[in-house]
Amino acid sequence: GQPEGFDVVVAMYHDQGLIPVKYLGVEQGVNSTLGLPFVRTSPDHGTAFDIAGTGRADPASLLAALSAARQARG
Repeated sequence: GQPEGFDVVVAMYHDQGLIPVKYLGVEQGVNSTLGLPFVRTSPDHGTAFDIAGTGRADPASLLAALSAARQARG
C-alpha cells in the first residue's frame, strides 16, 4: 500500500474501516466517531497487555488521536 496517498478512510462500520487502516499502517491510525455531541477519537490498535510495562509500547497512535481530537474541537 501507499499510505501517503490517503488522508482518511470513511466507512459505515468500524470493522470495514479497520481493514484498509491496518493494512496501510496502524501506527498512526485514529478512529473517530461522527454525529455525536462531543469529539470522540481513539487509537486504532488493541490493548497489547502482553507488552505493558516492558518499555516497548509505541505512543504514536495515542498521540495522533489526541491531535485529531484537538483539531476537530477547533
